[in-house]
Order: sequence, then structure tokens, then C-alpha cells
Amino acid sequence: MKYRKLGRTNWEISEIGYGMWGMAGWTGSDDKESMEAMQLAVDLGCNFFDTAWGYGKGKSEGLLGELVRSNKGKKLYTATKMPPKNFKWPSKREHTLHECFPPDHIEKYVHWSLKNAGLDSFDLMQFHTWEDSWLKDERGMNKMLDLKKQGLFHAIGISINRWEPWNGVKAVKSGLIDSVQVIYNIFDQNPQDELFPACREMNVGIIARVPFDEGTLTGTLTKDTRWPEGDWRNTHILFLKILSRV
Repeated sequence: MKYRKLGRTNWEISEIGYGMWGMAGWTGSDDKESMEAMQLAVDLGCNFFDTAWGYGKGKSEGLLGELVRSNKGKKLYTATKMPPKNFKWPSKREHTLHECFPPDHIEKYVHWSLKNAGLDSFDLMQFHTWEDSWLKDERGMNKMLDLKKQGLFHAIGISINRWEPWNGVKAVKSGLIDSVQVIYNIFDQNPQDELFPACREMNVGIIARVPFDEGTLTGTLTKDTRWPEGDWRNTHILFLKILSRV
């Protein structure tokens, strides 16, 4: 495993991190198998695990806490995300900070996530949706800075939950955040235009989200692949069918 610093945090994290959505928010997941897979990742050198309250309403956070307690002799970096109060993914231009991340909501979910995981603190706490316009309402970041000062987490991040990497440049340049999570794979390399240069300038860490496009780039899916009714991954089949015609 290779390691690199996550921006100005100076954390030496594995270049391959472990995203935990699938083990709580997808059909067919098995807790025992999930724990075995994560432990194997730890044994192979992975030390960065990214979850969210939205992954099974805290279930994934619970699994991460269990993993940390099972590896007390190793430093595992823990990252989670607060859900927006309106529970709308992705956010829209008209959504305000008050609708999505008012101070009381932020505090409530930081404590809730800590309780789910059974941890005293997280390394990274992220907004699970983001609009750069929210910087104008200082209450959100002020609350985050206060909770960080209390030691409930050690770094602040944003997750750009859609294909709009420019909608994070102002946050990066504000100097208030330590990391940004953004979609980046062979299908979408737009972050290279504005976001990555801004991160480089401000020494903000980058977490490349869905590098395998949630499975379509693994080589294991075909246009005939199916999941149980209601599983969001069935939307990938349309995408694969379109690709097959290109």
C-alpha cells in the first residue's frame, strides 16, 4: 500500500480508501461479510474509511466503530458525513443553509454519529451535500469550528454530491475546510479544471469519489446485470445499455 498526506491535515492515509455505502445502503449486504472485507483491507494496509449517517441511517457508522475497536493497535482514520436536514440528495441552487445545515442540526448529527460509532471523535466530519452560497451564512462553519474545538472531530470537509466540481472552489479558497470529496473517474475529470488547482493552492486534501463509477468500471457488470426491485443500482443498467450502443 502507498500512502500520502491528506492536505494540510498531514495524515498519512492510504491511497486506496474504503467507501462504506454498499454495506448499509445496498440490497444483499451481509454484516459478517462486510466486517471480514474491511478487516482484510486493514491487514493489507488500508487505513482510511469513509462512511455517512445516510448509509443505512447510521448502520455503516456502527460497523466502522466496531472495526476501530477490533484494531486498537493500528491508527485507522475515520470519516463520516452529516445528512442535510431536508434529506435531499443532491442539493439544489435554491436550498439554503438553514434548510440543510442549521447549527442545531449540525450539532445533533455530529453527536448522533459519534453515538452510532461508539467513538469519542471522528477524524473527518463532512457536509454530505454542499452549495458554495452557504458560505454567506456563517452560522454553519462557525458551529463546525466550535465542535472541532471541542474535539468531536479533527478536520472539516465537504462532499460535492453531484457532477459540479466548481461548486466547491469558493469553500476551498475560504481556508475553512480541510478536504473535499468529489466524483473523479475516467468518465468525469472536470475537477482538474478549477477544483484541483484550488486544492493544490490551499493545501486541501482531495478524496476521489466513485473512482470505479459505483461498479460500472470493475468489469463485473453487464447490460444483463440485475438487482432486486428498488435497488438504485438498477439505474446503472440503462447507462450500460447506452454505452453498449456507443
